[in-house]
Amino acid sequence: MNRELREFRRLERVCLEQAALSTMDLARSGLLKVANDCRIAAEAIEAQAPRGAFAGAVQALKLALSATGMSNRH
Repeated sequence: MNRELREFRRLERVCLEQAALSTMDLARSGLLKVANDCRIAAEAIEAQAPRGAFAGAVQALKLALSATGMSNRH
């Protein structure tokens, strides 16, 4: 899992660097979308990682708040 996390973070960084260098809007847009997808995947992997008690409580609070925020929108 650690290797996958590093790979997604590396791909995110490469995509962001290439997007900054790109002169074509379509290529830049695509690279930024891929970088965002890599970031989301890396965050999902991090969320699954075993944590200490405090970090677990913070994650549970974030999930609870995000669920509450979603239900208030509808």
